[in-house]
Amino acid sequence: MTPDPNEWAAGGTYTLLIELPTATTIGVGALGEHRFRAGWYAYTGSALGSGGFARVDRHRELAAGERTTRHWHIDYVLGRPDATLRDVVTSAGADVECAVAASLPAGPVDGFGASDCGCRAHLARFAGRDAALSAVRRAHDEAGG
Repeated sequence: MTPDPNEWAAGGTYTLLIELPTATTIGVGALGEHRFRAGWYAYTGSALGSGGFARVDRHRELAAGERTTRHWHIDYVLGRPDATLRDVVTSAGADVECAVAASLPAGPVDGFGASDCGCRAHLARFAGRDAALSAVRRAHDEAGG
């Protein structure tokens, strides 16, 4: 589905669904090394500044190997060759990042993606795609996105 250009430019809150097919240890910047089990990961962030959801495009480019610079915690996961960005759920024009993250299961790494707020983490893990996608869509809907 092609995003509406006006909504894409306006930005909002997004959740990336990432598949890690095998367990791996990943160094996550200042958070250090952490063991990630195989499964599906949901990372929630915001893109409210100029450029809107262009941040999501940047994440896609990093996941595809077209970028190498890592700015955010999720970049360390997306930069792995075995990680695949599979889906993106957005709430255009809505600042519901923390509400969405709080509605998802507790993440595997405390502080992941939450260095600028009081949340425990903005990363959740699921065993499968269907459970992840369903939970993320519900979280966005319930948060008013």
